Amino acid sequence: MVEPLVLTDAMLVSGLILAFTFIGIFTEQMHGYERAKFAMLGAGLMLVAGQYYGFYSPEKAIEAVDWNVVFLLGCMMAIVAIMLPTGGFEALAAWLARVSGGRQFLLLCLLGTAVTLISLLLDNVTTVVIFGPLIVLIAQALKVSPIPYLLAAALLSDTGGVATLVGDPPNLMIGSAAGIDFNTFFSHMGGIVLAAWIAILFALRFLCRHSLHVATQGSFEENFQFHNRKLWNQSLCVLGLMVVLFMFHHAIGWAPWMVAATGLTLLLFIARHVELEHAMEEVEMPLLMFFVALFVMVGGVEQSRFLEYIGQFILPFIQQDLLMATLVLMWVAAILSAMIDNIPFTAAMIPILLGVEAQGVNVTPLWWALAIGVGMGGNGTHIGSTANVYIVTLSERLAKERNDPSLAITPWVWFRIGTPAMLVTLVVSSVVFTLFFEFFATSWR
Repeated sequence: MVEPLVLTDAMLVSGLILAFTFIGIFTEQMHGYERAKFAMLGAGLMLVAGQYYGFYSPEKAIEAVDWNVVFLLGCMMAIVAIMLPTGGFEALAAWLARVSGGRQFLLLCLLGTAVTLISLLLDNVTTVVIFGPLIVLIAQALKVSPIPYLLAAALLSDTGGVATLVGDPPNLMIGSAAGIDFNTFFSHMGGIVLAAWIAILFALRFLCRHSLHVATQGSFEENFQFHNRKLWNQSLCVLGLMVVLFMFHHAIGWAPWMVAATGLTLLLFIARHVELEHAMEEVEMPLLMFFVALFVMVGGVEQSRFLEYIGQFILPFIQQDLLMATLVLMWVAAILSAMIDNIPFTAAMIPILLGVEAQGVNVTPLWWALAIGVGMGGNGTHIGSTANVYIVTLSERLAKERNDPSLAITPWVWFRIGTPAMLVTLVVSSVVFTLFFEFFATSWR
């Protein structure tokens, strides 16, 4: 029988640094310091404490960073920076508006489909940054409220990102830590995301019924011109090639970041007039620094064995009822992700699950539950994800410009529409997970 771990000074200090850093990250709006700054401070304190107590070193800190996640995110950001000026996204939105013929729910479905599909490969924030202003233009032309469409963009981008390995940063972290390839991730998450996607659309139809039943008073005839149609088409071809490589990356021995780097390199040579410096300007270095610092800090906590100490209290619950433990993790992850940033929570949970797995326990379904919870939980509040914050800010600016408070997505509006939508997706996900638990509990290795 394995002797239970006893709390040591090193564990306690690393746990306190972790708690201090996470509190700083989660209260970013209150004190005004960027979350990356607190993550860097926490990483520095962890290194000093680790060297003092002998459980951490700069070499171990470098090893703790999941460079697959960092490089993959950076390359995808650069690819988006090349695609944005082409005007392709604007032309796509305009075409969808014309196809809908003024039928509001159909327009909601079409825009929601586009947002979801794009979120499968691009991050949620980029997706809503592209579509948010376009939705406002379309709604103004049709003389209808933009609120249902803006909410749909945020909710469906968060939900769509759950489906693929590269759709959401927590997915990258989970997939990299657990050794899940692109195809395996999509085969497990695709069905649940589709069910949740349909549930959100019908939930919005009911929750926004008063706005969606209003007849459109205008028409949308504007044709957005491509700035560089050739580059747009070439970019789509490169993305298509990347999807194929993502599907076979495990078979050919490539890490996901190598696929993204290959796509970026190819696109840079195709777009010969695009300077690398310009493409890299749009890479969010604070976000990448946040990830690096977070990995360093959590790596220190793991080396101190504090997370292993915490895991031993969770272990009996998992052994007693794996299905119940899985559903509890899904809901707890979702509720916490609705209130706080899902990336630090994911970073803290990964070593705990790895520690439990090292003791011979099947944690396979817990990985999927964690991905679902942190991905869909962000829909619960207006600050649950960065995409939500952007959409809320956009609506508030519109309300101020138009001097019409009804155009703003207030916390109450989100609570009345976004929170029920999140709860519906969690209920649907729980039902699907329970019905197909054997499938989710079977190891992919």
